[in-house]
Amino acid sequence: MKDQIVEWAKELQSIAQAGLYYGKDAYDGERYQRVRDIAAEMMLTRADIPAEKIKGLFCADSGYQTPKIDTRAAIFEDGKILLVREKTGEWTLPGGWCEYNLSPAENTMKEAKEEAGLDVEPMRLIAVQDREKHNMPPHAFHIIKVFFLCRVIGGAFAENIETTASGWFALDALPLLSQDRSTQEQVKMCFDAYRDENWKAQFD
Repeated sequence: MKDQIVEWAKELQSIAQAGLYYGKDAYDGERYQRVRDIAAEMMLTRADIPAEKIKGLFCADSGYQTPKIDTRAAIFEDGKILLVREKTGEWTLPGGWCEYNLSPAENTMKEAKEEAGLDVEPMRLIAVQDREKHNMPPHAFHIIKVFFLCRVIGGAFAENIETTASGWFALDALPLLSQDRSTQEQVKMCFDAYRDENWKAQFD
């Protein structure tokens, strides 16, 4: 269930950001900045995100606000899916923010290499999801999640600045998942896509 305060905060932030970018009057600029600050303060009362991160997310961007893209790699071996363990101890599909100069598929390859040490080739689009409909806790901005079914073509895991381990898991033996990044529902969806040669990409 959506938190209405969070939804109002995000809408106010979007309005304020556009006003700051397109507005020409200095006094209006001050008002839009105050609206932006209030939106950030509202998020602080709801989202499980550090204050400095919310301020950075809400107050650093400029221009017309658009969603951010998060890509995830679904990699299988012998009927098991690859997950990586974050420094929090929770597990997730390899992935992360899409770089400005990479396509979603290229970004998925990059993230799989960085977090899992694997060279992969995206084979099939699994889904394009609105994060707000699938993951918790709420985020300070709108996120679109893109999942790709990938095959391994080389590489091996090495501990890095983002992940401390990788492992192959059956659907009925999943570890503690990072609900912010990959839920059990999303992992199951990846299993379904892996098992179905005629899978049709899902979307919200």
